[in-house]
Amino acid sequence: MADEHGNGSAAAGAQGEAKQSFQIAKVYLSDVSFEAPGVPEAFRGEWRPQIDVELGSRIRELEANTYDVILIVTVTAKNDDQTAFLCEVKQGGVFRLEGFPSADLDRILGAYCPAQLFPFAREAVNDLVVRGGFPQLLLSPVNFESLYLQQRQQRQQQQNAASGNGEAVGSAQNSNGEGRR
Repeated sequence: MADEHGNGSAAAGAQGEAKQSFQIAKVYLSDVSFEAPGVPEAFRGEWRPQIDVELGSRIRELEANTYDVILIVTVTAKNDDQTAFLCEVKQGGVFRLEGFPSADLDRILGAYCPAQLFPFAREAVNDLVVRGGFPQLLLSPVNFESLYLQQRQQRQQQQNAASGNGEAVGSAQNSNGEGRR
């Protein structure tokens, strides 16, 4: 009897998997920027940088089931309160996703796709930094699922605040100050 249930579950799982498809159609470098305003002076002193990393992403539907996702990685290095370098990489990818419910699709595009692009962006950042004459910079791994959940929660809170203000204030929302609670 256990085998019968196991086979039935496996068959149902296989049918669900057959309907869903995830494909990376293309990975590309959309834009790069490297500025080193403090060179060559930045090379003179002891190198103890303060590194700031900012992450962002943009998602655009190209056609049915095909999405363009761009991961934006901005790294700023300051040494003794002077900007040593600023590096920005926009790593793109075209993804084909079929058969996913909208809730899963949002999570895949917002967390999983950027996670797939991160190793490429990480390599590009390191390459630019080294070519700029600085020591290699290997960005730490990022938990994109956690970032996605934080952003989703922030959006939900903003929507709740806006809908609460919108219902109570109506068209006078802007003149009475948004976010007032």
